[in-house]
Amino acid sequence: MFFFRRTCCILLLLFAIALLISCSSDGTYLLQVAKGQWSLMSSAESIDHILTQETQPHDLREQLSKVVSLREFAVSSLDLPDNGSYHKYADLERPYAVWNLVVAPELSLKLNEWCFPVAGCVTYRGYFDEQEAQTKAQVYSDQGFDVAVYGVEAYSTLNWFDDPVLNTFLDNDDIQLAGLLFHEMSHQVIYVQNDTVFNESFAKTVELEGLRRWFDSSDSEELWQECLLREKRSADFHKLLTKVRSDLTQAYASKQGNDQKRIAKEQILQGAVDDYESLKERWNGYAGYDLWVKRGLNNARLSSAASYYELVPAFQTLLLQSGNDLEKFYAEVKKLGALPKDERLAKLKSLSSKITASLN
Repeated sequence: MFFFRRTCCILLLLFAIALLISCSSDGTYLLQVAKGQWSLMSSAESIDHILTQETQPHDLREQLSKVVSLREFAVSSLDLPDNGSYHKYADLERPYAVWNLVVAPELSLKLNEWCFPVAGCVTYRGYFDEQEAQTKAQVYSDQGFDVAVYGVEAYSTLNWFDDPVLNTFLDNDDIQLAGLLFHEMSHQVIYVQNDTVFNESFAKTVELEGLRRWFDSSDSEELWQECLLREKRSADFHKLLTKVRSDLTQAYASKQGNDQKRIAKEQILQGAVDDYESLKERWNGYAGYDLWVKRGLNNARLSSAASYYELVPAFQTLLLQSGNDLEKFYAEVKKLGALPKDERLAKLKSLSSKITASLN
């Protein structure tokens, strides 16, 4: 009963906000957010009930059983919140939970920001309908901006709602499924307004530590080694993207005219594609990032890819300094989160320089 009343109050608040500014584009946007969230929640049903129904597909019940075990592990071994989230399942009948739109100027890597109640300012807009996201992206593109629209398998409502498990979780293998759940649950530990890099790097750190502990507890050394290989490739790829962003930043900051900057941009982006092909050779032909690259490189896509990894070394160092005690680690992270942004970033950069250990 309490859950139902709480949910309705929050949804009514969202609808009220949307209606108050309904004559603006933000009003329309918030209204689709409220409707999309309501549709998602209203379609959810108890996982425990599904698991007792032999008429349900075997693959579905098998994956949901894994989710139950992973959630229990996250609470008992990772000190992640034990609340109403991830006890229900919703089949959205689509491949992604939402589609995010990111926008950047033609000759800048600084992403546009949008500010909303509760969430603060973020560098993306989430849409429950892909076509709406694409339509809005086209508006910005017609104005000369670099844009990108990408699907998101999961998101956290930061304990404002009891988040369900989605069908978008379940197509993943064991590594991806566990990592996704640990990542999303960690967002309920702390969320700092207006600091996407902090929030995502923290969640990524908890995800990796959770995977290490999960596979250690299940004596799955082979899967952990596969996880490390994936992270190594990811680090290589993001190192390449970091270089591209650095080269573009220098080009955009030069005293050349805009036409010359556009030529330099095109050359840098083509060079990035060539560098990626060389990277694949080092990976013995592994092509897992082909689709990402083939969708095209631009300022929006390059900047949005930076958020998840930038401060991970700093958080890993802090975890080590906390004696790998997650409860102490979370307490230290919350202290950092309470600092002014500049001071917080300075402390994290100092931690990054002290990293002395690898994932294994």
